[in-house]
Amino acid sequence: VCLVAGALLALVAAIGVLRFPDVLDRMHAATKPQTLGVVLLLAGVALRLRTLSDLGMVVLVAVFQLATAPVAAQMIGRAAYRAGRVDPTLLDVDELADR
Repeated sequence: VCLVAGALLALVAAIGVLRFPDVLDRMHAATKPQTLGVVLLLAGVALRLRTLSDLGMVVLVAVFQLATAPVAAQMIGRAAYRAGRVDPTLLDVDELADR
C-alpha cells in the first residue's frame, strides 16, 4: 500500500511539474507531493527490509529528503523571483521587493 501510494504521489508531482503554468506552482508540485511520495516509498521499503543497517539507511535517506526539499524550493523560488519569472500579481505579500 505504501509503495503504490508513494508511486502515485510521485506521478502526481511529475504531472504537476509538466502541467502547471508558472514557476511557483511548479515549485509547489515538485516539493510537496514528491516529498511525501518518497517518504511513503521509503516506508514501504522499510517494511520489506527489516535489517538494522537497511533501516538506518532508509531513515537517513528520508531525513535527507525532508531536509533538502524545502531548501531547494526556497532557492528555486528566490532565483525565479530575481530572474523576473514570477508574476507579481500572483503574490499576496512581496517580501523580496525593494522598499
